[in-house]
Amino acid sequence: MQRFKEQLIDGYYAATWPWRARFRQVRARVALAPVMVLFYHRVADQNLNDWTITNDGFRRHLDWLQANLEVVTLAEAQHRIALRYNLRPCVAITFDDGYAENCDQAIGELIQRQMPATYFVTLDNVLTGKPFPHDAKLGIDARPNTVDQLREMVASGVIEIGGHSRTHPDVAAIRDTDTLHDEVIMATEELSSLIDQPIRYFAFPFGQHANLNDAAVNMLRASGIQGFCSAYGGYNFPGDDPYHIQRIHGDPELSRLRNWLTIDPRKLSGVKRYQPRYTKLAVAAGGDA
Repeated sequence: MQRFKEQLIDGYYAATWPWRARFRQVRARVALAPVMVLFYHRVADQNLNDWTITNDGFRRHLDWLQANLEVVTLAEAQHRIALRYNLRPCVAITFDDGYAENCDQAIGELIQRQMPATYFVTLDNVLTGKPFPHDAKLGIDARPNTVDQLREMVASGVIEIGGHSRTHPDVAAIRDTDTLHDEVIMATEELSSLIDQPIRYFAFPFGQHANLNDAAVNMLRASGIQGFCSAYGGYNFPGDDPYHIQRIHGDPELSRLRNWLTIDPRKLSGVKRYQPRYTKLAVAAGGDA
């Protein structure tokens, strides 16, 4: 069944290739090529599930990305969105949660290839060493990263650490301001202290429209965080809101990844972008931004 689905995707990809090629040509001509961001969770060869890709599958993804797209840092991706100028389709790589198994092969693979990635970490799991709740429910004992592993990633100069809350809650469901501030801001600041590096980006747990929160977004802006990531799919284009970075799931099947990253016309028009309502920020002199 899985192979049949992949064949269907491949057939659709081939049928829509002329449109895809034309779209990329027109966008490149006016320097408005897409800026895409992938997110992964766990790279491992045991206990496979919807948020796990095998090490071999991950290497095949990296091979395709290197051969077909410009791989950039998340900061560079954001810069091109804000600059309203991007000549060639590019992609940034991110991870969510923080699984220790990623350090077995995947992180080393990225470092060896000098392919930058932003690694979003849930603080409490790093501190306690307990599995993530969504894994525990399935009986999977997938351990989180240790602080030492995070520090080694930072030392590589290839991997940047980002905030992913304290306990991986549905942030939009939090009504208490103090609790929200602790999950989004305090946890990120504590993580920064643990790795002795500033944290520039935050990824919302779950990351669907229903999990995003304007109050949290404005807390992030006020605290100096440079941008936030969602996870419901969607493309970024030069001229979009650079503070909100939409991401695409790094699906285990290479056919799905290729379909997304060569611009699927259905997804281009079918994904509604979350538009946060920003509040004015006070500037250093006390005026309004």
